Amino acid sequence: MMAALEHVAYETPTPVQAGVIPVAITGADVLGQARTGTGKTAAFAIPILERMDQPRKSKKPRAIALVPTRELAVQVRDEVDRLSHGRKLKTVALYGGKPIKSQIGRLERGCDFVVGTPGRVLDHLSRGTLQLDELEVIVLDEADRMLDIGFRPDIEKILRSCPKDRQTLLLSATVAPAVEKLAQRYMRDPTIMDFSPKGKSADTIEQRYFTIEQERKFDLLVRLLEREKPEQAIIFCRTKRGTDKVHRKLSRKIKNASCIHGDMAQNVRDRVMKAFRAGESKLLVATDVVGRGIDVTNISHIINYDLPQSSDDYVHRVGRTGRMGREGVAYSFVTPEQGGELTRIEMLINKLLERDEIDGFQAVAQAAPPAEEAKSDDPEKPAPPPPPGRRPRKRHRRGL
Repeated sequence: MMAALEHVAYETPTPVQAGVIPVAITGADVLGQARTGTGKTAAFAIPILERMDQPRKSKKPRAIALVPTRELAVQVRDEVDRLSHGRKLKTVALYGGKPIKSQIGRLERGCDFVVGTPGRVLDHLSRGTLQLDELEVIVLDEADRMLDIGFRPDIEKILRSCPKDRQTLLLSATVAPAVEKLAQRYMRDPTIMDFSPKGKSADTIEQRYFTIEQERKFDLLVRLLEREKPEQAIIFCRTKRGTDKVHRKLSRKIKNASCIHGDMAQNVRDRVMKAFRAGESKLLVATDVVGRGIDVTNISHIINYDLPQSSDDYVHRVGRTGRMGREGVAYSFVTPEQGGELTRIEMLINKLLERDEIDGFQAVAQAAPPAEEAKSDDPEKPAPPPPPGRRPRKRHRRGL
């Protein structure tokens, strides 16, 4: 393992790794709370690989990690492969969007470590192509996200299929009541560790916002990119259609822009993420499909073109930059009607976002004066009296 760590140039453990590895390596259950970008994958992969140091003849997996998205499954598998350098260990990723036959073939040839999304793992269990009766460790990575998107029944079925004497490692950015309930039911006296900072977002991330009308957002985006010249940036949109629209318009003005969302074919999504990780693509327009767990270390800017539907999603979006102690900056486009949403985000992260402006750019159009006032030459001239028999109209002060 030390040789593998040297090969991947890991020299100093992050706080999460320094805390989880010594406990997990003893075989104890661990419930760890830590935000993304803190080295959680290596924190559970290193003790599991140490446990697998003794080879065996069985083709059945000894460890499984459940993750919420296909992209995260590929990323975790690749990290396990890197940390397995010099060992004869096989890792298989199981996720939807790819032909199930090729996955069945890999499982039949034997594997030690399975990484997969709950739906596809359950599919293999029901077909009998995946057997967990010799499993030693199960990992629930990004557990809160898996429960948020409705994987709870699938996760519980998988946990019930595992041996009772297994080790369980649960890692989550937040420990909501649903996560606590899952831990109480399926873990044995877990060691609880909290590596979350007091504020919900990282101190290394500069966070700002623009007040902008909806129809002026794209013009602001172009001006902001011209001003900032980001090394790499993710532009988050709320909908798949909006993502396509922004990417189409952006591609006419800027080269090296790509786009990713849930309706795209899996091979296309894989190709987009591979190009973005390699630095071939500088701008990625995306939905929250990449809001969690995707590790691209060179992202310098996050732009929330649309505010997310929940404040927690804001934290995970912003966590795509400022990773592993690097500095980053996040900009959010806030329409005049979204003041309440901005306040909820600020309350969650316990930090006020700084308002930003671009010189010479009018973010909110000035309201035109009422027609009566525009025509009047004399502002002191009193209003004409109402016609006889009609009550005078009340004047109301309109709220902003």
